[in-house]
Amino acid sequence: MQASTSAVSSTPRSDSLGCSALRLQLSQELQGSDFSFYRKRVAGDEISQVRTSASGRGFLLGVSMSLQHRRSIFRGRQGAQHDFERGSIYLRDFSEDYRADIHGAFDFLLVELPAAWIDQTSSESGRRLHGLRTVTGQHDPVLQHLAQALAPALARPHADSRLFADQLGVALGTHVLQRYGGASEAPARSGRLSRLHEERAKMMLLERAEGNLSIAAIARECNMSASHFLRAFKASTGHTPHQWLLMQRVEMARYYLRSTDLPLAEIALACDFYDQSHFSRVFSQVVGSTPGAWRRCQR
Repeated sequence: MQASTSAVSSTPRSDSLGCSALRLQLSQELQGSDFSFYRKRVAGDEISQVRTSASGRGFLLGVSMSLQHRRSIFRGRQGAQHDFERGSIYLRDFSEDYRADIHGAFDFLLVELPAAWIDQTSSESGRRLHGLRTVTGQHDPVLQHLAQALAPALARPHADSRLFADQLGVALGTHVLQRYGGASEAPARSGRLSRLHEERAKMMLLERAEGNLSIAAIARECNMSASHFLRAFKASTGHTPHQWLLMQRVEMARYYLRSTDLPLAEIALACDFYDQSHFSRVFSQVVGSTPGAWRRCQR
Protein backbone atom coordinates (compact mmCIF):
# COMPACT_ATOMS: atom_id res chain seq x y z
CA MET A 1 0.00 0.00 0.00
CA GLN A 2 1.26 3.42 -0.90
CA ALA A 3 -0.38 6.51 0.49
CA SER A 4 0.63 10.12 0.73
CA THR A 5 -0.78 13.48 1.71
CA SER A 6 0.89 16.71 0.69
CA ALA A 7 0.13 20.39 1.09
CA VAL A 8 1.06 23.36 -1.08
CA SER A 9 4.57 23.14 -2.53
CA SER A 10 6.85 26.06 -3.33
CA THR A 11 7.88 24.48 -6.64
CA PRO A 12 5.38 24.84 -9.53
CA ARG A 13 4.90 21.48 -11.22
CA SER A 14 2.12 19.18 -12.37
CA ASP A 15 1.28 15.86 -10.80
CA SER A 16 0.40 12.65 -12.66
CA LEU A 17 -3.16 13.90 -13.27
CA GLY A 18 -2.11 17.27 -14.65
CA CYS A 19 -2.92 19.33 -11.54
CA SER A 20 -0.51 22.08 -10.52
CA ALA A 21 1.09 21.09 -7.21
CA LEU A 22 1.52 24.80 -6.47
CA ARG A 23 -2.26 25.25 -6.29
CA LEU A 24 -3.25 22.04 -4.51
CA GLN A 25 -4.46 22.54 -0.95
CA LEU A 26 -4.87 18.77 -0.53
CA SER A 27 -3.33 15.89 -2.49
CA GLN A 28 -3.93 12.33 -1.27
CA GLU A 29 -3.19 9.02 -2.97
CA LEU A 30 -3.91 5.37 -2.20
CA GLN A 31 -2.62 2.59 -4.43
CA GLY A 32 -4.73 -0.57 -4.58
CA SER A 33 -3.93 -3.79 -6.40
CA ASP A 34 -5.82 -2.74 -9.56
CA PHE A 35 -6.88 0.85 -9.00
CA SER A 36 -5.23 4.12 -8.05
CA PHE A 37 -7.28 6.46 -5.87
CA TYR A 38 -6.70 10.20 -5.41
CA ARG A 39 -8.24 13.18 -3.73
CA LYS A 40 -7.42 16.65 -5.06
CA ARG A 41 -8.62 19.92 -3.56
CA VAL A 42 -7.97 23.55 -4.49
CA ALA A 43 -9.27 26.59 -2.62
CA GLY A 44 -9.58 30.13 -3.98
CA ASP A 45 -11.23 31.98 -6.84
CA GLU A 46 -8.40 31.95 -9.38
CA ILE A 47 -8.55 30.06 -12.67
CA SER A 48 -6.15 27.12 -12.89
CA GLN A 49 -5.52 24.61 -15.65
CA VAL A 50 -5.30 20.85 -15.90
CA ARG A 51 -3.42 19.22 -18.77
CA THR A 52 -2.52 15.61 -19.54
CA SER A 53 -1.02 14.20 -22.71
CA ALA A 54 -2.49 11.11 -24.35
CA SER A 55 -1.35 7.82 -22.79
CA GLY A 56 -2.43 4.20 -22.38
CA ARG A 57 -3.40 4.48 -18.71
CA GLY A 58 -7.07 3.63 -19.26
CA PHE A 59 -9.81 5.91 -17.93
CA LEU A 60 -10.10 8.47 -15.16
CA LEU A 61 -13.24 8.82 -13.06
CA GLY A 62 -13.79 11.98 -11.03
CA VAL A 63 -16.50 12.41 -8.39
CA SER A 64 -17.15 15.94 -7.13
CA MET A 65 -17.07 16.20 -3.34
CA SER A 66 -17.91 19.92 -3.23
CA LEU A 67 -21.21 21.76 -3.67
CA GLN A 68 -20.30 23.74 -6.77
CA HIS A 69 -17.58 23.59 -9.39
CA ARG A 70 -17.20 24.85 -12.95
CA ARG A 71 -14.68 23.94 -15.63
CA SER A 72 -14.17 24.65 -19.34
CA ILE A 73 -13.01 21.59 -21.28
CA PHE A 74 -11.24 22.09 -24.61
CA ARG A 75 -11.02 19.84 -27.65
CA GLY A 76 -8.70 21.58 -30.04
CA ARG A 77 -9.71 25.24 -30.09
CA GLN A 78 -13.30 24.52 -29.08
CA GLY A 79 -14.25 24.75 -25.40
CA ALA A 80 -17.43 23.89 -23.51
CA GLN A 81 -18.31 24.94 -19.97
CA HIS A 82 -19.64 22.40 -17.49
CA ASP A 83 -21.08 22.79 -13.99
CA PHE A 84 -20.68 20.20 -11.24
CA GLU A 85 -22.52 19.73 -7.96
CA ARG A 86 -21.75 17.29 -5.16
CA GLY A 87 -22.00 13.79 -6.63
CA SER A 88 -21.51 14.92 -10.24
CA ILE A 89 -18.95 12.90 -12.15
CA TYR A 90 -16.71 13.01 -15.13
CA LEU A 91 -15.28 10.06 -17.01
CA ARG A 92 -12.51 10.60 -19.53
CA ASP A 93 -10.20 8.53 -21.69
CA PHE A 94 -6.47 8.86 -21.00
CA SER A 95 -5.80 8.04 -24.68
CA GLU A 96 -6.89 11.58 -25.58
CA ASP A 97 -5.09 14.84 -24.81
CA TYR A 98 -6.96 16.70 -22.06
CA ARG A 99 -7.06 20.40 -21.22
CA ALA A 100 -9.46 22.13 -18.86
CA ASP A 101 -9.67 25.55 -17.24
CA ILE A 102 -10.79 25.23 -13.62
CA HIS A 103 -12.86 28.18 -12.38
CA GLY A 104 -12.16 28.61 -8.67
CA ALA A 105 -12.20 25.96 -5.97
CA PHE A 106 -12.77 22.25 -6.48
CA ASP A 107 -12.64 19.00 -4.49
CA PHE A 108 -12.60 15.69 -6.37
CA LEU A 109 -12.10 12.06 -5.49
CA LEU A 110 -10.57 10.38 -8.54
CA VAL A 111 -10.12 6.77 -9.56
CA GLU A 112 -7.83 5.52 -12.30
CA LEU A 113 -9.37 2.54 -14.11
CA PRO A 114 -6.59 0.65 -15.97
CA ALA A 115 -7.28 -0.59 -19.49
CA ALA A 116 -6.19 -4.13 -18.53
CA TRP A 117 -8.76 -4.30 -15.71
CA ILE A 118 -11.52 -3.04 -18.02
CA ASP A 119 -10.65 -5.66 -20.66
CA GLN A 120 -10.54 -8.52 -18.16
CA THR A 121 -13.71 -7.56 -16.31
CA SER A 122 -15.77 -6.85 -19.42
CA SER A 123 -14.74 -10.17 -20.98
CA GLU A 124 -16.08 -11.97 -17.89
CA SER A 125 -19.49 -10.52 -18.70
CA GLY A 126 -19.30 -12.11 -22.15
CA ARG A 127 -19.29 -8.72 -23.88
CA ARG A 128 -15.99 -7.15 -24.88
CA LEU A 129 -15.97 -3.36 -24.50
CA HIS A 130 -14.05 -1.03 -26.77
CA GLY A 131 -14.17 1.82 -24.26
CA LEU A 132 -16.37 3.86 -21.95
CA ARG A 133 -18.60 6.80 -22.70
CA THR A 134 -17.24 10.26 -22.01
CA VAL A 135 -19.35 11.72 -19.20
CA THR A 136 -19.15 15.28 -17.87
CA GLY A 137 -21.23 16.79 -15.07
CA GLN A 138 -23.73 13.94 -14.69
CA HIS A 139 -24.98 13.17 -11.19
CA ASP A 140 -24.46 9.56 -10.06
CA PRO A 141 -25.71 8.80 -6.52
CA VAL A 142 -24.08 5.33 -6.47
CA LEU A 143 -20.62 6.71 -7.21
CA GLN A 144 -21.24 9.58 -4.77
CA HIS A 145 -21.94 7.08 -1.98
CA LEU A 146 -18.88 4.96 -2.82
CA ALA A 147 -16.62 8.04 -2.97
CA GLN A 148 -17.83 9.19 0.45
CA ALA A 149 -17.12 5.72 1.87
CA LEU A 150 -13.64 5.71 0.33
CA ALA A 151 -12.58 9.21 1.42
CA PRO A 152 -11.61 8.30 5.04
CA ALA A 153 -9.24 5.58 3.78
CA LEU A 154 -7.34 8.19 1.74
CA ALA A 155 -7.29 10.64 4.65
CA ARG A 156 -5.93 8.12 7.19
CA PRO A 157 -4.42 5.15 5.38
CA HIS A 158 -3.44 2.14 7.48
CA ALA A 159 -2.87 -1.58 7.05
CA ASP A 160 -6.48 -2.33 6.06
CA SER A 161 -6.81 0.51 3.56
CA ARG A 162 -5.74 -1.48 0.52
CA LEU A 163 -8.13 -4.34 1.26
CA PHE A 164 -10.99 -1.90 1.84
CA ALA A 165 -10.10 0.14 -1.26
CA ASP A 166 -9.94 -3.01 -3.40
CA GLN A 167 -13.49 -3.93 -2.36
CA LEU A 168 -14.84 -0.48 -3.14
CA GLY A 169 -12.80 -0.32 -6.34
CA VAL A 170 -14.43 -3.50 -7.66
CA ALA A 171 -17.91 -2.19 -6.79
CA LEU A 172 -17.15 1.19 -8.31
CA GLY A 173 -15.54 -0.19 -11.47
CA THR A 174 -18.33 -2.70 -12.05
CA HIS A 175 -20.93 0.08 -11.78
CA VAL A 176 -18.99 2.23 -14.27
CA LEU A 177 -18.75 -0.63 -16.78
CA GLN A 178 -22.42 -1.47 -16.53
CA ARG A 179 -23.73 2.10 -16.66
CA TYR A 180 -21.23 3.82 -18.95
CA GLY A 181 -19.79 0.94 -20.97
CA GLY A 182 -22.80 -1.21 -21.70
CA ALA A 183 -21.35 -4.31 -20.01
CA SER A 184 -24.00 -6.75 -18.90
CA GLU A 185 -23.92 -8.18 -15.41
CA ALA A 186 -21.71 -11.24 -15.09
CA PRO A 187 -23.58 -14.54 -15.50
CA ALA A 188 -24.75 -16.04 -12.23
CA ARG A 189 -22.45 -18.74 -10.83
CA SER A 190 -22.51 -20.97 -7.78
CA GLY A 191 -23.31 -18.57 -4.97
CA ARG A 192 -20.95 -19.75 -2.24
CA LEU A 193 -17.28 -20.58 -1.85
CA SER A 194 -16.32 -24.21 -1.53
CA ARG A 195 -15.20 -25.16 1.97
CA LEU A 196 -11.59 -25.37 0.75
CA HIS A 197 -11.70 -21.93 -0.87
CA GLU A 198 -13.42 -20.37 2.13
CA GLU A 199 -10.79 -21.74 4.53
CA ARG A 200 -7.97 -20.62 2.24
CA ALA A 201 -9.41 -17.12 1.91
CA LYS A 202 -9.84 -16.75 5.67
CA MET A 203 -6.32 -18.03 6.31
CA MET A 204 -4.88 -15.48 3.87
CA LEU A 205 -6.85 -12.68 5.51
CA LEU A 206 -5.59 -13.61 8.98
CA GLU A 207 -1.98 -14.30 8.01
CA ARG A 208 -1.32 -11.39 5.68
CA ALA A 209 -3.71 -8.66 6.79
CA GLU A 210 -0.89 -6.50 8.04
CA GLY A 211 0.96 -6.68 4.70
CA ASN A 212 0.02 -6.05 1.07
CA LEU A 213 -2.87 -8.46 0.84
CA SER A 214 -5.28 -7.67 -1.98
CA ILE A 215 -8.68 -8.95 -3.07
CA ALA A 216 -7.15 -9.87 -6.42
CA ALA A 217 -4.54 -12.11 -4.74
CA ILE A 218 -7.16 -14.00 -2.71
CA ALA A 219 -9.41 -14.34 -5.76
CA ARG A 220 -6.53 -15.87 -7.76
CA GLU A 221 -6.01 -18.47 -5.03
CA CYS A 222 -9.69 -19.39 -5.43
CA ASN A 223 -9.50 -19.39 -9.26
CA MET A 224 -12.05 -16.58 -9.50
CA SER A 225 -12.33 -13.03 -10.67
CA ALA A 226 -12.30 -10.41 -7.92
CA SER A 227 -15.98 -9.54 -8.41
CA HIS A 228 -17.04 -13.22 -8.33
CA PHE A 229 -14.93 -13.85 -5.20
CA LEU A 230 -16.48 -10.89 -3.34
CA ARG A 231 -20.01 -12.11 -4.11
CA ALA A 232 -19.16 -15.71 -3.11
CA PHE A 233 -17.35 -14.69 0.09
CA LYS A 234 -20.30 -12.59 1.25
CA ALA A 235 -22.73 -15.39 0.38
CA SER A 236 -20.62 -17.81 2.44
CA THR A 237 -19.91 -15.64 5.48
CA GLY A 238 -22.51 -12.88 5.42
CA HIS A 239 -19.73 -10.26 5.32
CA THR A 240 -17.22 -8.68 2.97
CA PRO A 241 -13.60 -9.77 3.55
CA HIS A 242 -12.81 -6.45 5.25
CA GLN A 243 -15.83 -6.75 7.57
CA TRP A 244 -14.99 -10.37 8.40
CA LEU A 245 -11.39 -9.47 9.24
CA LEU A 246 -12.49 -6.66 11.57
CA MET A 247 -14.89 -9.03 13.33
CA GLN A 248 -12.03 -11.49 13.99
CA ARG A 249 -10.00 -8.67 15.51
CA VAL A 250 -12.93 -7.64 17.68
CA GLU A 251 -13.28 -11.24 18.89
CA MET A 252 -9.59 -11.28 19.83
CA ALA A 253 -10.01 -7.94 21.60
CA ARG A 254 -12.89 -9.37 23.63
CA TYR A 255 -10.56 -12.10 24.89
CA TYR A 256 -7.96 -9.53 26.01
CA LEU A 257 -10.61 -7.30 27.61
CA ARG A 258 -12.13 -10.21 29.50
CA SER A 259 -8.91 -12.01 30.50
CA THR A 260 -6.29 -9.31 31.03
CA ASP A 261 -5.84 -5.85 32.50
CA LEU A 262 -3.97 -4.51 29.48
CA PRO A 263 -4.70 -0.85 28.63
CA LEU A 264 -6.96 -0.25 25.63
CA ALA A 265 -4.08 1.20 23.61
CA GLU A 266 -2.05 -2.01 24.02
CA ILE A 267 -5.04 -4.19 23.12
CA ALA A 268 -5.59 -2.09 20.00
CA LEU A 269 -1.98 -2.72 18.98
CA ALA A 270 -2.11 -6.43 19.79
CA CYS A 271 -5.23 -6.87 17.67
CA ASP A 272 -3.83 -4.99 14.65
CA PHE A 273 -6.04 -1.92 14.89
CA TYR A 274 -4.55 1.31 13.59
CA ASP A 275 -4.77 3.02 16.99
CA GLN A 276 -7.03 3.17 20.06
CA SER A 277 -9.50 5.46 18.32
CA HIS A 278 -9.84 3.03 15.40
CA PHE A 279 -10.22 0.13 17.87
CA SER A 280 -12.96 1.91 19.85
CA ARG A 281 -14.86 2.92 16.71
CA VAL A 282 -14.86 -0.57 15.17
CA PHE A 283 -15.58 -2.33 18.49
CA SER A 284 -18.57 -0.05 19.12
CA GLN A 285 -19.95 -0.69 15.64
CA VAL A 286 -19.72 -4.46 16.01
CA VAL A 287 -20.58 -4.93 19.70
CA GLY A 288 -22.81 -1.93 20.39
CA SER A 289 -20.75 -0.52 23.26
CA THR A 290 -17.27 0.90 23.78
CA PRO A 291 -14.43 -1.45 24.79
CA GLY A 292 -14.22 0.14 28.23
CA ALA A 293 -17.95 -0.21 28.89
CA TRP A 294 -17.94 -3.82 27.65
CA ARG A 295 -14.99 -4.68 29.90
CA ARG A 296 -16.73 -3.25 32.96
CA CYS A 297 -19.79 -5.40 32.28
CA GLN A 298 -17.63 -8.55 32.28
CA ARG A 299 -16.17 -7.88 35.74
